[in-house]
Amino acid sequence: KTHSKIIIITTTIIDDPSTARLNETPGKINHKIDLDSPKVATMDAIKDGEKKVYCRCWLSGTFPLCDGSHVAHNKEVGDNVGPLIVSVAKEE
Repeated sequence: KTHSKIIIITTTIIDDPSTARLNETPGKINHKIDLDSPKVATMDAIKDGEKKVYCRCWLSGTFPLCDGSHVAHNKEVGDNVGPLIVSVAKEE
């Protein structure tokens, strides 16, 4: 019997001046993903035995999945951002 798990990931844009990047709106984190929406929300299903890696830096070209863009970002600005890793144990 196969079971599907549903993971709902929501992200809210926060207004924190410390997250501003050069030449971008101060306090804004998301500068390229679904900019016309009031809130970016993603729903994804994960099957038994599956693992997914989700972006938390807003820089991934494969958003909502991580493409490793945070590595260059961390190196450039001294940050420590990393992905959200979600896995579902395989049912036996």
